[in-house]
Amino acid sequence: MPRRRSGLRVLKAVASSIRLKVLNLLLNRGPLSYTEIMKILRLNPTRDAGRFAYHLKYLLKADLIEPDAEAKKYRLTDLGRTIIDMTEHIEKHFFKKKKMLVRTSRLAMEEFDRNKIIDSLVREANVPIDLAQKIARETEGRLSEFKTKYLTAPLIREFVNAVLVEKGLEEYRHKLTRLGLPVYDVTQLIRSKGTTSLGVEAVHKAAGDAVLEEYTLLNVLPRDIADAHLSGRLHLNNLGYWILKPNEFMHDLRFFLQHGLNLGRTSLIGLSSLPPKSLESALSTISNVLKIASTETSGEQAFDYFNVFLAPFAQGLSEERIRKSLRTFVFNLNQSLSNEGFPIGASLGLELVVPDFLEKRKAIGPGGKKTDRYGDFVEKSRLIASLLLEVMFEDNKHKPVFNPSLIVKIRPEVLRNKECEDVLFQSHQLAAKRGTPYFANLCSKKQKYTSYTATGCRFAADWKGDWELDTLQTGSIDSVTLNLPRASYDAEGSQPVFFKLLDERLEMVCRALEIKYRTLRQRAREGLLPFLTQKADGNHYFRLENATRLVSFVGLNETVESFLEKAINEDTEAMCFAKETVRHLSKTVQGYAKKPETRVALSMVPSANTAKRLAELDVEHCGWAKVHVQGTREQPFYTDMVAVPLTNKVSWKDRLRIEEEFHELTPGSHLAIIQLADSKQDPDELLSTTKEIVKKYKVGLYAYNRNLAYCANCQKTFYGIPPKCPSCGSVNMLICFSRVSAKHLPAPFSNPAQISALSNRVSYVLIST
Repeated sequence: MPRRRSGLRVLKAVASSIRLKVLNLLLNRGPLSYTEIMKILRLNPTRDAGRFAYHLKYLLKADLIEPDAEAKKYRLTDLGRTIIDMTEHIEKHFFKKKKMLVRTSRLAMEEFDRNKIIDSLVREANVPIDLAQKIARETEGRLSEFKTKYLTAPLIREFVNAVLVEKGLEEYRHKLTRLGLPVYDVTQLIRSKGTTSLGVEAVHKAAGDAVLEEYTLLNVLPRDIADAHLSGRLHLNNLGYWILKPNEFMHDLRFFLQHGLNLGRTSLIGLSSLPPKSLESALSTISNVLKIASTETSGEQAFDYFNVFLAPFAQGLSEERIRKSLRTFVFNLNQSLSNEGFPIGASLGLELVVPDFLEKRKAIGPGGKKTDRYGDFVEKSRLIASLLLEVMFEDNKHKPVFNPSLIVKIRPEVLRNKECEDVLFQSHQLAAKRGTPYFANLCSKKQKYTSYTATGCRFAADWKGDWELDTLQTGSIDSVTLNLPRASYDAEGSQPVFFKLLDERLEMVCRALEIKYRTLRQRAREGLLPFLTQKADGNHYFRLENATRLVSFVGLNETVESFLEKAINEDTEAMCFAKETVRHLSKTVQGYAKKPETRVALSMVPSANTAKRLAELDVEHCGWAKVHVQGTREQPFYTDMVAVPLTNKVSWKDRLRIEEEFHELTPGSHLAIIQLADSKQDPDELLSTTKEIVKKYKVGLYAYNRNLAYCANCQKTFYGIPPKCPSCGSVNMLICFSRVSAKHLPAPFSNPAQISALSNRVSYVLIST
């Protein structure tokens, strides 16, 4: 009988809505004081004190709550928890016909189950089980108030996160955040990619990038680095691939000529091939390497010494056969599209002489067998370079060919060797007509073993001291760009504060690159980079420990203007401050390079989109009264890749005189641009200019840029960026190309402000003096 009375007392205790609210409060919020409970229930301390004391006493007698004498609060008993569970079961039974339905991520409809919220909280965010139960219960209560046909998993997650935020549980909310794009954003993404004719894979990539960028910022990078990126103090380039793959790669062609394509360990379905036995199969191997490796790199790939290593395969072949093979190679290379919709970016280093460090090396010939020395194939090597330059003039529809990027390497021997004159002239014919070749100035002693990609990425024998280990089978893991103008604005005109801010932000930049390096090592261990990490003779192909980490910057000129109201080229003081800034960055970065396995280098990485994003953020953050930018108010951007903006009025000699100072200080990446006027240029004059450049200036890599327009209707190419075809008047069939940053791009894929700035660039008609 006493047991029956106790049961009745408990049932009477929960018969009151106020008493039931008190129990739920103590369950969801933990122990509470008398005053706290009254306040939450919005009871008047004067008017409702007696009534509330009665209800509290009833709960105490029923053993549903108990006092905590030390804390002076009331807490729920085990019996109280049981009663709340029982009342919830009764409610669920009563509303059985009105159960909430959930559309799950598995595309199925299920009845709502609170336990799944608890499981997610515990598994994904490591929330303690008791706390997870409270959060799940509160979330269920809120969801049940809505009259909706069905719930979705993302909606439930949003409610859970809202509860976590309200309770100040930010760390748990951070881990539980759902990644992805809103429906509207995906719709706009599809439409925007459709206007550029990049194809469906470009949409797929952009959507995937958005998810991985969010994941990296939320779950991989420390909060201070993520916040610095989001606020625009720095910019993590290629963020969508930050945790997956390196950026650029410098291949060693000899590896594949000797071993062939061995995909047995790198692909379950890919077919392996033996070492090539002919020039055609060697070129096919190169194409396949570029295609396969493009899935494991996010940027440019390069084959240096391209013509030297291929020369043994051209031995005994007619000039016409070599030309035909190269034309097929170039054609196929431009049909292989990356998942962004562009041809796979390839840089080919062309030697006009066989360097002395390769001259006596045994050459890899047909079938992977070693044959004569590379020095014995110098004529065939030069012929391959000549014919490739010829093929690159245009395709059979007279359309300019921009891929692969040819890097013509000029050594002291080249200028002394009369046999090089014809090929050297050919390269300047192509530069005068199309503006596509790059020229690497290797005339100084420290440039002897240097290799470049078309983006300016530089590899020299300055790490292990061995040119093969330092420049081949390695690459750039990625780059982080420092926003120099933002540091100047934050310094409020104080140079000491400015340099202090640079040091603080450089520390974050180098830490971010260290995280990427460790992450890539983990990806390699997990087998996610099978092609780059394949082994031959016991060694991995990709020498990850020798890969460079590029610390870059934008807005050097705008920073100088912020402090001195003068451009770099306008004043000696401005030039001195610019050099002081870059020297400070260089010295600090060199300090980080002393750490083990930390090949980090200051760079001037081409990053037009980054320069645009950071300028826009600075305008938003600091206002137009404070910022100094290029472009227009609608489309602002900072100067990237070069020190002096290409729109600043300065002679080409003074421009190179300034740029050489910064090439010396940025050994990781640099590229100077000489904009040619939109008129016919004399190849002889360009060649004379090149001879002057390599003798008088310490510019490492440079290119003569051409603005080109191609009409698909009349199949003609014109100089400049005309609004319509000068021949047939077509507007929609005209495509304009220019080197907005490091490589030629069609106008639709470039920043509109920078495209409009092309017409304002200072251009030159080069005449030798």
